[in-house]
Amino acid sequence: MVLSHPSLVILLAGVAVMMFGMSIASDSLQKLAANPVRDLLGRMANRHYLTILVGVVLTILLQSSGAVTSMLVGLGSAGVITLSEVMGVIIGSAIGTTFTVQLISFNVAQYGLGIFTLAFVGYFASKKRTVRNVSGAIMGFGLIFFGIELIGQGTKIFLELDFMVKGFTYLSHYPIAAFLVATTFSAFVHSSAVTIGFAMGLASSGVISLYDALFWVYGANVGTTFTALLAAVGGNHVGKQVAWAHFFYKIISVAIFSLISEPFSRWVASANVTRDIANVHTVYNIFAAIAFYPFIGLGAKVIEKLMPRPDSEREFKVQFIDRATYQSATLALGYAKRELLRMGDMVVEMIRSSIQLYEGDDPELVDKIRAMDTRVDMLHKEINMFLLDYANESEVGVDKKVIQMISFGSDLESAADVVDNNIVELAQKMNALKLTFSTVGWKEIQELHAKVLKVAELSLSCFQMEDASLADEVIELKRQVRMAERQMRESHIDRLGRGLKESINTSSVHLDTLGDYRRIVGLFSNHLYRYREK
Repeated sequence: MVLSHPSLVILLAGVAVMMFGMSIASDSLQKLAANPVRDLLGRMANRHYLTILVGVVLTILLQSSGAVTSMLVGLGSAGVITLSEVMGVIIGSAIGTTFTVQLISFNVAQYGLGIFTLAFVGYFASKKRTVRNVSGAIMGFGLIFFGIELIGQGTKIFLELDFMVKGFTYLSHYPIAAFLVATTFSAFVHSSAVTIGFAMGLASSGVISLYDALFWVYGANVGTTFTALLAAVGGNHVGKQVAWAHFFYKIISVAIFSLISEPFSRWVASANVTRDIANVHTVYNIFAAIAFYPFIGLGAKVIEKLMPRPDSEREFKVQFIDRATYQSATLALGYAKRELLRMGDMVVEMIRSSIQLYEGDDPELVDKIRAMDTRVDMLHKEINMFLLDYANESEVGVDKKVIQMISFGSDLESAADVVDNNIVELAQKMNALKLTFSTVGWKEIQELHAKVLKVAELSLSCFQMEDASLADEVIELKRQVRMAERQMRESHIDRLGRGLKESINTSSVHLDTLGDYRRIVGLFSNHLYRYREK
């Protein structure tokens, strides 16, 4: 294909098209593979060979090791994972990046536009979400291939301009300079595949040799770590540990391979320099993974020692339960009860703060609520493990008291999820659309919120005291909330009938909020009925 544009324009267009294709492919593949990553990593903790596989698969899906590591930084900052649990994922992500590079190294660039066109037809001809996502991913790869073709044509400018030829001659004499250029470029475009694809275009045009391309590969691998390093800024020590572990892993592996670059380039050399560069990238990452695999645990300890938890970051953990010591049934269940009450206080605070979400966009409040939900999840898990371990140690096994505590903890965790997953999303939707409730509607929501908060607080008191009369009082409040919620729905529908603009615009948010608050009341009331049986 010949384009009647200056070579520099074609080159820059090729880089832009390739980056855009990477973005489309990544977004589509993520939609196809919306997996609960946090739970998956939790189940695979300390099984490093499986976490490496997870790293490979995630990077293929996200099309960027930097994106995978940034995700891990976010989970680490949220306190969901530890460094030792994801060291394997970091190593696996490096191998995963080789998939795209291998794919674009085959002589498929000339088919890029054809692949994009066919996928485009499938994307717009179908209304099925899965078909559209698959077509979107194929469209992305078609643009990647087309971008590679443009880059190959555009690099001819480097043979036409004397200062460009001198620049690349200088880089060939000083590999460290080529490494730094590639590192900077990869950090800028947030993709090692784009950088290596660019190097393939240079090599296929005869601008650089295979040996020179090795340092572009090394720079691309180090440059992609800056995505995670930037994501770690402002995070906690675990997020920073994850980002810097990725950086040090790449730097050390590059330092080792740079010592054998010349024999390495001769070993992989063939008649197809594009394939050679892809093979260099693959072999480098696979051998680096094999070399570092036995030292995953040691590497995590070294990074954790270099970057310990600062005094300003207090670890959130259980306060009253200790799975190693039970002493007596009374003490064990008493400690579990205190931990459940602590968990309940957090859920109540989430409910109390939730009404503020509707008053305006407040990212800090959203982060605060989501952080509390993460802590509630952690306490729920630890309390359940404690109670089940206690039941295994106890002569009577899983008794009624243990079941009641586990059930109450599940209800608390579900109530927290209603706030985090439902109410937060509703408020964000409303703020994004710049909507406001009607004056009467907002007053009703505030009144219902106050009733819900009262039920939650009294429910915790009832759990603590096991008081039947208090249980009766809270159950009566529950009935009042249900009646109030029904009346508020009818009132809202009446406003819709009168054509009140604010009510029409906020109708779905209004009704869903009422339903979510009513659901919270139900969850806090489930445990009350057993006290009336005494």
